[in-house]
Amino acid sequence: MHSPLPTAAAIVDSMGDLRAQIAEMTAQYDAYKAHLVGMGAGAYDGERYRATVSESERETLDMVAVREKLSAQFIRAHTNVTPVTTVRVVARKLRAA
Repeated sequence: MHSPLPTAAAIVDSMGDLRAQIAEMTAQYDAYKAHLVGMGAGAYDGERYRATVSESERETLDMVAVREKLSAQFIRAHTNVTPVTTVRVVARKLRAA
């Protein structure tokens, strides 16, 4: 016998709970990461994992400046359009009873 499919409400609430857990874990991860970065470049070993802190330079293209130099027609001709589906989950503001 098949179990019934979850309702949209159950799915949304589960997704929201997961997003909240991810946010908490991300904050903790970012704090640990900042601490390692503060310790400087190098490799750091744990019992099960190794973390490597590396320092380098990255070149990026200033797209605002590029758009100022190129025509709107050129930009349109070289712009790729792809379909996107977005799911956004946010906490609801519940009314006091």
